[in-house]
This record gives sequence, C-alpha cells and structure tokens, in this order.
Amino acid sequence: MLATLIRLLGDFDRAEEAMAEAFTAAVEQWPRDGVPANPRAWLVSAGRFKGIDAMRRDARFDASYDTVADLTGQYTNDPARLADDAVEDDRLRLIFTCCHPALAQDTQVAMTLREVCGLTTEEIASAYLIPAPTLAQRIVRAKTKIRDARIPYEIPSEKELPERLDAVLRVVYLVFNEGYVASSGDALTRADLSAEAIRLGRLLVELLPEPEAAGLLALMLLQDSRRSARTTGDGDIVLLDEQDRSLWNGPQIAEGLELVQGALASRRFGPYTLQAAIASAHAEAKSAAVTDWRRIAGIYDLLLDIEPSPVVELNRAAAIAMRDGPAAGLALIDGILARGELPAYQPAHAARAELCRRLGRAEEARRSYRRAIELTRQEPARRYLERRLSELA
Repeated sequence: MLATLIRLLGDFDRAEEAMAEAFTAAVEQWPRDGVPANPRAWLVSAGRFKGIDAMRRDARFDASYDTVADLTGQYTNDPARLADDAVEDDRLRLIFTCCHPALAQDTQVAMTLREVCGLTTEEIASAYLIPAPTLAQRIVRAKTKIRDARIPYEIPSEKELPERLDAVLRVVYLVFNEGYVASSGDALTRADLSAEAIRLGRLLVELLPEPEAAGLLALMLLQDSRRSARTTGDGDIVLLDEQDRSLWNGPQIAEGLELVQGALASRRFGPYTLQAAIASAHAEAKSAAVTDWRRIAGIYDLLLDIEPSPVVELNRAAAIAMRDGPAAGLALIDGILARGELPAYQPAHAARAELCRRLGRAEEARRSYRRAIELTRQEPARRYLERRLSELA
C-alpha cells in the first residue's frame, strides 16, 4: 500500500501521512459500514484522496502543489485498479529507490528497513546501536535528497539493472550479516534482522527472478538454518565442526539447496551464488569429518577470480588449512597481513591464532588471540577468544 501511494503521490512523507489517515478512516467507517470487498483497494483509494486534499490545502501557500495535485488527479477513480495495477512494480520501485546509489550505504540500509520492511526507527537504531534521533535525521535527509535531486521512483532499465541490482542485493546481505553475526552487543545473532533479510530476499525472487537474487536467498537460508546450533543455552559460541547437526533446519536447507542448484544451472551466477554453493557443501555433509574441503577450496578459487578481496582470500586460506594442513593456511594469512591488508579485521587475527595453536606455536597464538580480543566488540566472541587464550596457558 505504501509503495503504491508513493507512486501516486510522489513523496515518501506525503504517502506515509495519507496511509495513516486512510487507516484512521477505516477504523471509523468499517465497523459501521462493513469491511469492503477489497480492503487494500479501499485503503489505497482513501489514502490517495487524503493526499490530494492535503496537497490542495498546501497549494494555498505553495503554488507548486497545484501541479502535483492536478497530475495526481489524472489517475483513475477505480479503487480496484489503483490497488492492483502493477502492485509488483510499485514494490520493486520502492526497493530500488531506497537502495539508490546516490544515497550512502548506511542510509540505504536504514531506508530499506524503514520503508520496505516497516521496522520502526527505534528498532533499526537499536539493531545498529545508534541513537534513534540520529537515525531519524539520516532518514529525513535521505528523503529530502530523493525529492530535491529528483531521484526517479522507477525500476531501472534492462541496461542499468545489473549494476542497480548489485546495490539492492548488497543492502539485503548487509542486513542479513548483522543478524547472522551481530557486530557488537551481548548476543551472537539478531534473529529479527536475519528474518527481515530473508523476507526481502523472498520478495526479490518473487518480483525479479534473477539467478543472483536466488543465490543470495539460498545463501541466507543455508546460513540461517544453523542458527539454533550456533550457541549454547548460555549464549556461548559453538563452532561449525562442533555443532549438533540434528538442530539444523531441514526444510530451510532443502529450499536453499534447490535455489542454489537452479542459480548455478543458469550459468549467470555471481558471488552470492558461489557463497551459497560453499554453504551447501557444509549443509550436505553429514558430519564435520566428511566435509568436502577440496570442493570448498575450489569454489573459493572461483570466487576469488570474480570478486578478489582480502576477506575472500582469508576465507579461502581457512579452507586451504582444512584441506592441506594448518601450515599452508597460516602462510596465506601471514601473506595477507604482511601486505598491510586487514590489520584491524578481527577474524584474520582469530584465524591466525587458531592455526598457530594447531601448529604448537603457543607464543604466536597468544599474541594473535590478544590482538583479536582487542578488536572484538561482541561479548560471545570475546568470551570464546578469552577461553581459547586461557587454554593455551
């Protein structure tokens, strides 16, 4: 409904106000007159007229609103058509507008959670540990920029779609990652954020069946399927090779495997699909001991070709350590750090500490554990690293 009203009224704030007024009217009228046959159509129609009335009132003070109101008036008065005509396009328009590259990345995330997912400002601020007034101002500035820069409320052309879709998928992935491994706080995960990201992923696959959108949804489903096994009852971390795999979510794994197979078969896949293929290798292993590390390392080779980055290199090094032994993995990690890359990236130092421990290089392991602890802002991770450090002593 909000997505359609933004299209009809041409303004985020105006659409939100009109939607609230439409719901107020429904609360007053439906108990008396009965619920209409098409409630959404009734609400969209009521919201549209509320918005036009507000524009006409404002036109007394600002002549520019006359034009807007006149343009809005050209739409049909048929409420069924208002509600159902290109509803899917309206939802896609809203997603692409919130993730427009002219907006800063953190703003794209906030706008998507607020306008597409419907989270409150307070909920988003709490998830990202920033004051609610700060986040509210960020969203206000984004809406102002969309209006003043005349950022088009539209689905990108076929030529622009790949680049713009990348931005949308990145935002969804950022939301999921914050839910999968919270960047700070007392808990390892934020199930609410993971669920919102998966909901967004399903919406994208439903509205825009691109292979890489399916790959991202597969990745999120496969990763999230392990959530119940990733912590103890006290909230302590349980590593992948120690998890009780009977706690993994079977239906999510089955759905994720089907999606990743379809995305790979298209031959038009990208980094999210390859990451999903890695997650599928873990999901298909009946135990940690039979994990196909040769297959996983091979997929990381492909991923590094299409998306070279030190983080992908680090993850590949961990897979190489499992395939060829800890010395091989440690040499790769030391090479990354020697180049001056990832100096403040906690997982790099934690991985180095673990490999040094496995090689019996206790003093090096202690130094790396201490550095990882310095960089940790999340309590479960801190407790895990401190426990590993104390075990060395």
